[in-house]
Amino acid sequence: QVQLVESGGGLAQAGGSLRLSCKVSGRTISMFYMAWFRQGPGKERELMARSSWGSGSTYYADSVKGRFTISRDNPKNSVYLQMDSLKPEDTAVYYCAANPGRATMAGEYDYWGQGTQVTVSS
Repeated sequence: QVQLVESGGGLAQAGGSLRLSCKVSGRTISMFYMAWFRQGPGKERELMARSSWGSGSTYYADSVKGRFTISRDNPKNSVYLQMDSLKPEDTAVYYCAANPGRATMAGEYDYWGQGTQVTVSS
């Protein structure tokens, strides 16, 4: 049974930083593409960042490129999202997700965390 548990959300001021963590149990993340999604009020769940298990390549949505960084620590079976230069529009619930294959849409991911709220004040 694969479980994902996020932590690190909270309140930040515009221009500030937060670091989200996702601890995975039940299977090694070296077998997964790991991703961070977010869902704002009344919006669809969108892919923000993805890390591949093989090549180590990363993907970022245009809205966060240059500000957010996804990283993984395979020995700790964890993935992280460093969020810098935060903007009020980054306010959302952030979800960690895992999938054996490369995927972009939320419906394609097999495993999800419970989500962590990030609120950015202006």
